[in-house]
Amino acid sequence: MQSFRTEIENPLVQKDIVELANKIELFNNGKIDEEKFRSLRLARGVYGQRQEGVQMIRIKLPYGKVLSNQLRRIAEVSDEYSRSRLHITTRQDIQIHYVDLQRTPELWAELERDNVTLREACGNAVRNVTASETAGIDRNEPFDVSPYADAVFKFFLRNPICQEMGRKFKVSFSGTDEDTGLSYMHDLGFIAKIENGVKGFKVMLGGGLGSQPRHADLFYTFLASDKIIPLMEGVLRVFDRYGERKSRAKARLKFLIKDIGLEAFKILVEEEQNAIEFKTVTIDEANYSASIPVSVKAPVITIEDTETYNLWQATNVIPQKQNGYFAIGIKVLLGDFYTDKARLLADLVEQYAAGEIRLSLRQNILIPFVKVELLPFFYTELKKLGFTEAGYNKAVDITACPGTDTCNLGIASSTGIAEELERVIKAEYPQYLSNQDLVIKISGCMNACGQHNMANIGFQGMSIRTKDKLVAPALQVLLGGANLGDGNAYFADKVVKVPSRRGPEALRRILNDFEANANGLVFSEYYKQQGEKYFYQLLTDLSDVDTLTQEDFIDWGTEEAYVKAIGVGECAGVVIDLIATLFLESDEKIAEAQQSFNDKVYSGAIYEAYRSMVNSAKAILISENIKTNTQAGIVSQFDELFVASNKIDLGVSFSDLIYQIKVFPPTESFASRYIQNATQFLEKVRTFREQAIATV
Repeated sequence: MQSFRTEIENPLVQKDIVELANKIELFNNGKIDEEKFRSLRLARGVYGQRQEGVQMIRIKLPYGKVLSNQLRRIAEVSDEYSRSRLHITTRQDIQIHYVDLQRTPELWAELERDNVTLREACGNAVRNVTASETAGIDRNEPFDVSPYADAVFKFFLRNPICQEMGRKFKVSFSGTDEDTGLSYMHDLGFIAKIENGVKGFKVMLGGGLGSQPRHADLFYTFLASDKIIPLMEGVLRVFDRYGERKSRAKARLKFLIKDIGLEAFKILVEEEQNAIEFKTVTIDEANYSASIPVSVKAPVITIEDTETYNLWQATNVIPQKQNGYFAIGIKVLLGDFYTDKARLLADLVEQYAAGEIRLSLRQNILIPFVKVELLPFFYTELKKLGFTEAGYNKAVDITACPGTDTCNLGIASSTGIAEELERVIKAEYPQYLSNQDLVIKISGCMNACGQHNMANIGFQGMSIRTKDKLVAPALQVLLGGANLGDGNAYFADKVVKVPSRRGPEALRRILNDFEANANGLVFSEYYKQQGEKYFYQLLTDLSDVDTLTQEDFIDWGTEEAYVKAIGVGECAGVVIDLIATLFLESDEKIAEAQQSFNDKVYSGAIYEAYRSMVNSAKAILISENIKTNTQAGIVSQFDELFVASNKIDLGVSFSDLIYQIKVFPPTESFASRYIQNATQFLEKVRTFREQAIATV
């Protein structure tokens, strides 16, 4: 099991995996706190699931790009450590479930043999960098955003500035003004632009979904491509320092911007630029490893059911900007497929395309670089795998999170109702097989992993209570969301809550009304025209709990009576307030700072020293039962309560000491001095703590 200690070539990766193994051992022996351990494993892609004693593993796949060898490796790992099922997420990751915690280091080591990581797939870090799945092949794109998404992923992976933020941070890249990367709902969203021959991006800031969706602000109408990494570093530094840390519900970037305002936030970001080592970071597209299509003779294929083939070609085949090539969309029901099919798909694209697939934000698969003469062959081969269902990215292609299947936070089934709604559309509204103007999404709870509140028609898992205090699964119906393009969008309105079993009837009424009265309008415009009250009146009788039947107490996808059971959420990590642990972490951060200094990575050394001082100050504040919620608050509170009162003599204010990080550029001499400052500060506060304990 421990063979990964010698087989991993990358020393950083080996260190990560060995650290995870060691921390698991400490946890097993009761030598590490459960909350602290949870934070560490989340940052390594190991996520608790609804079922006790097993873990969900999130595999980080930047911008959804998966090579054939990587897909085969993921399949092997799922067979060995999980149950042979792969789940595509709405962030272009793959998740596998029911994994034994003790085997996660070994699993991770296996993935790394083909350069697949778990690092920062969960937790309070920069999550998977997403992008338009058609990046590099889109006829309308000014340039391929893939190299830029790749560069951002690599620059911030393991970067000290974003390892222990107050909450997760999400980034997207859109290749065209259609904004298929959904910039408006991300912490940072980049839309490709060219101005005066210079490649760059429109930048959106501070978007998010969840229970309080927020449309991102326009941060820059155009930012040259060599400025996006320094900008993002500045944003992360400000978020890390000023972002909420006590209340997880208010700890996303969108709340910080709402509190202080966009202009004030922009000033703080600009102030950070002096401390940032690289003022520009040129992203060389020539260094990006683009997949190259193979040259192969097309097998002779006879299509027997031409009508079905033509429908598939109309809905699932996308012309590329590269002449003679097409991309094939695979509609993956609920994002779930199995390893036997994954292996055959990997072989197929390796031998007849470019050895690459892209996972989409709608939980689907795209195969780029298929020659036009190979389309009949691909249709035949994909049909054998069950991968030729028509309706890729169309109305019938419903997005849903795992919900109560495996997620701790799931309130009602999202997968079960999604399957039923797809059945209704196929059987009763076949015209929507080719309609891409209608988007339906489902989430099992308010956290919106299924992105329900940006859909034309959205459903959110909830529960309802009868007068007799019986509890039944329910769906909040949301209407009117839409992606308008170029960073603009509508979020959906909450219209009515209905028992889950009445979800299909709610959909029928909405679609019937739309068909009868829209007069050519797209759904979002029709909804704006009619208004929320109109649709409330259309659906309100479905919300009557006095007429519930026995069936209404059984959720979709199960035969058992509904029981509302919500566990502890891990979507954004946890807050850790253990004094001894904080001091130990301060020691570790100083050691990391010294290592970075020895490696001549002075910016990293400085930030680790900064994190050590914040940790040390927080430990003392907590020892005095003083609540903290931001790093900036920790600094000001420490000054007020310990320095100004002369309880701890630093010679200067703590703010002057720690905020040198904003004043001096990251040179060797400053890094050396700052590490020494952090070491001396830790000694002082530790001595203070020991003396306080001795007098009790």
